[in-house]
Amino acid sequence: MPKLTVDGIEVEVPAGATVLQACEAAGAEVPRFCYHERLSIAGNCRMCLVEMEKSPKPVASCAMPAGDGMVIRTNTPTVKKAREGVMEFLLINHPLDCPICDQGGECDLQDQSVAYGAGQSRFKENKRAVEEKYMGPLIKTVMTRCIHCTRCIRFSKEIAGVPELGALGRGEHMEVTTYLEQTLHSEVSGNVIDLCPVGALTSRPYAFTARSWELKKTETIDVMDAVGGNIRVDARGNEVMRILPRVNEAVNEEWISDKTRFVYDGLKRRRLDRPYVRKAGKLTEASWAEAFDAIAKKLKGMSGDKIAAIAGDLQDVESVYALRLLMDSLGAPHRDCRQDGAKLDATSRAGYLFNSGIAGIDEADACLLIGVNPRHEATSVNLRLRARSRRGGFAIANVGPTLDLTYPVQELGNDPKLLQAIAGGAHPFAEVLKAAAKPMLIVGQGALARADGAAVLAAAREIADKLGLVKDGWNGFNVLHTAAARVGALDVGFVPKKGGRDVAGILDGATSGAIEAVFLLGADEINTDSLKDAFVVYIGTHGDEGVRHADVILPAAAYTEKPGTYVNTEGLVQRGLKAVFAPGDAREDWTILRALSDALGKTLPFDSLSELRAKLCSEVPHLAVIDEKPTAAWGKFGTEGAVEAMPFTLAVTDYYRTNPICRASCILATVKDAMSGDKTEATGTHG
Repeated sequence: MPKLTVDGIEVEVPAGATVLQACEAAGAEVPRFCYHERLSIAGNCRMCLVEMEKSPKPVASCAMPAGDGMVIRTNTPTVKKAREGVMEFLLINHPLDCPICDQGGECDLQDQSVAYGAGQSRFKENKRAVEEKYMGPLIKTVMTRCIHCTRCIRFSKEIAGVPELGALGRGEHMEVTTYLEQTLHSEVSGNVIDLCPVGALTSRPYAFTARSWELKKTETIDVMDAVGGNIRVDARGNEVMRILPRVNEAVNEEWISDKTRFVYDGLKRRRLDRPYVRKAGKLTEASWAEAFDAIAKKLKGMSGDKIAAIAGDLQDVESVYALRLLMDSLGAPHRDCRQDGAKLDATSRAGYLFNSGIAGIDEADACLLIGVNPRHEATSVNLRLRARSRRGGFAIANVGPTLDLTYPVQELGNDPKLLQAIAGGAHPFAEVLKAAAKPMLIVGQGALARADGAAVLAAAREIADKLGLVKDGWNGFNVLHTAAARVGALDVGFVPKKGGRDVAGILDGATSGAIEAVFLLGADEINTDSLKDAFVVYIGTHGDEGVRHADVILPAAAYTEKPGTYVNTEGLVQRGLKAVFAPGDAREDWTILRALSDALGKTLPFDSLSELRAKLCSEVPHLAVIDEKPTAAWGKFGTEGAVEAMPFTLAVTDYYRTNPICRASCILATVKDAMSGDKTEATGTHG
């Protein structure tokens, strides 16, 4: 490990580190525009110049490997003059439109020109102007501001794996553009907005709506998938204005999907903001007392065997647990959180977790995908898989529909019986898994939400057992969830009690008359036609599928409008915070259930969120361990039996319409249109 001296401080850095990294280790601040920790080195902005002993001129610290015995100075007059010169060149063509630029107030160029610029320019000629480029409905371009740092190009090629951005021309004539000026066909394209150090690439939906200093910033958790990405919700008043990523190296690094970033307008459209009760076949507005009274009258004297509950995909753990307690008090054994019918075994936690951990992908050296498309089901997981694939020594094979995952995958075919061949060692990829030091498999919900899903789960476990995927210090058996609420709901036991019905059984029972009352807690991913003859109580946020046959509607708070606990696909427990208030009369789910329990004469044993969490954590202790990846004991799960030959189907078939908030979002609707080619605005040049 090389040792070098930076501003009189001796530091030791890992082999392969750059001088810029050594300066940071020594506590010296080095400005930069093109350099980014997660991208390849470009060395083209020259803002990071430092003075190196025995060098005739300043060196670009981002591109200079740290060497043993180097003496670096970052604050000499020579360095100051060099940086002022670089800044002067960068501002030669940059327009002076900060007052109307959306980047204003959080712009690297603004900050660094104040800190390192000369304060004046000697350039008198006319500034150049660059024609705007079309990059789709999400990214607004003002390419005259571009300083050619190429961060967006490198992200598109290296991280996203969709190399649709590039540069044309050289020198002053260089222009960053998309090929044929078309929409970026990537589900993570919005990250270039965060990467751009100037105002060349900004958010089109957010444009001219707010200033950064006007916004209240709340750190919380994303629920658009089961990864539990760390996000920051920026709100003005009671309206969410934008959603940005937070850094969490173990979960989403610093990237989020476009669905997570741009879904926020769906939080204010098609919202339920007051209770409704069906009278004479029509839903009419009601007070909370009237709604609770209608439920109490209907359930009075009803046997618990005739009552059922289904929990949705976006719920926090507290609300699901409160509903479970209410069902227990009513003597109702029929409850389920698996809207898609996935045959997950709640008795063994290792059987429904992503056991290796999302960060564990970095250590793996072989991977088998089973009925899963991580690109659409868990975007951050797919970015990890791509990053691991780019490093080499990582064999990936897929059993399921042919996929475009942005990295090479060996397609084994879409025959579920291949699992038994692999487990028995009769398939060549079995040898790859057996020879790997840390092999892993990822089974998706599409493979488990079948009639033989329990047999598929058992076959996957057999592969893990026989081919060495589970060993001391490593568990390579991974279930990839698509619902943010699923793992937490399984943890608190929101599955049928002995003799109880699952989702399919509840729907069948409602059709036959065996089930007379059904509680839907944000459950919108089921066909509610089967519930038209039952008494349906819907607790949720949007007028979506769940309200079609509802007799009582109780408006609830969305994920940005309440504090809540969420357990991601690897079992990591995280806490979300309240960013804005719920609209109208909408309330947090657990408060609705607590008040309803009073009306039903089955008062739940808590009066506050802290009391609810205390009871929850006393019953399920691992939910008290926040932000720490758990280790689940390996055990038996799944049902031994033959796997049917019917091909696997994928859990997510419409990426931008996976939940009620997405379906209410106009922004995501425009993206879907642009991706499918319905929008033809982006052909040729633009005036």
